[in-house]
Amino acid sequence: MESTGKFWIPVFNILEKTCWVTLAYPKYTKPQKGNKTDHKDAKWICDLYMCGMVKPSFIPPADIRQLRDLVRYRFKLTCMITSEKNRAHNCLTISNFKLDEVFSDIFGKSSRSITEQILQHPGETFDVAQFVDGRCKTPIEEIQAAVDGRCKTPIEEIQAAVDGALSTEQAVKLRQCLNHIDELEKHQAEIEREIFRLSDKYEEVLNLIRTVPGFDKNPMTAIQVLSEIGGDMSVFPTAKNLVSWAGCCPRNDQSNQKIKSTRISRAGSYFKPVLVQVANALIKSKKHPEFTTRYRRIKARRGHKKAIIAICRMILTAIWHILTDLKPYTTEGFLESRPVNDSKILTTSQALNLLKQRGYVIKDDIVSVP
Repeated sequence: MESTGKFWIPVFNILEKTCWVTLAYPKYTKPQKGNKTDHKDAKWICDLYMCGMVKPSFIPPADIRQLRDLVRYRFKLTCMITSEKNRAHNCLTISNFKLDEVFSDIFGKSSRSITEQILQHPGETFDVAQFVDGRCKTPIEEIQAAVDGRCKTPIEEIQAAVDGALSTEQAVKLRQCLNHIDELEKHQAEIEREIFRLSDKYEEVLNLIRTVPGFDKNPMTAIQVLSEIGGDMSVFPTAKNLVSWAGCCPRNDQSNQKIKSTRISRAGSYFKPVLVQVANALIKSKKHPEFTTRYRRIKARRGHKKAIIAICRMILTAIWHILTDLKPYTTEGFLESRPVNDSKILTTSQALNLLKQRGYVIKDDIVSVP
């Protein structure tokens, strides 16, 4: 069957219980242009399949698909929370409340307490010292004047930041934004509890993935990888197949020794951002020279973006070998010992060819007779 949007999923769920289903990517089953109808499409796909020319797409098991759906929904909730925070920040900014100049997180404990006080008593001045947490760090030299710029202490700077004017309309909008943020965070917590429950059966696989650098800090990162590729690597013959499926390998587009494009594909829209985030963190760490060395070498020639995708390929290759061999991560495959003083033996013809390749002109010795 051919994958068309989301319409193939209910049919696939029914057929996979009774028979083997091959899901074909429409890009590789298109007939000739100008000769296309639904009936002819079905006949063309049937002819290709009988000739063994339909390559099946990777479809993980049902439990992995359910886990993937929840993980992607959690990502959407995170994006929604960020959008609501931006709207709330906009309400504070246009109302002349410069809390972002004195707080690193305007939705933290201290800033949220001040915002609630502003909403409960609009237009009134109050002492903000009782709302600021003792762990709040606002150095005087780094604080800019929020309103009048004539403050001497951090508390006075925060006081100037909240001496704005919040209109009734903006107060209603800000209250709805804050309530929506709280509601979304509650939904996200419930989704995360369900995700951890579904991933309990894959604890051994997750522990292997967490041995890879960058995946041991947040437990959700390894679950994101598991939900996208599953725990069975037999569906990918080699690590290169996994890298290609994730959309992290350059395109092959060459004609007459002319490379037209090397752009990566759009595949892995949910998977690639996780790998890129981990790669950006690894290149700043001094504990893993196998990643930083390769990044600097490629960046000098190809730039930052190409180098980051190369690090993503390294991470995926390591994950494939780990889940295939069921062994934890080691640096032996990346850090090879290369002896400097390794002697090489060449024949006379090989040595002459080597000199000729490097631009030397070899002439016979002329012996002069006195």
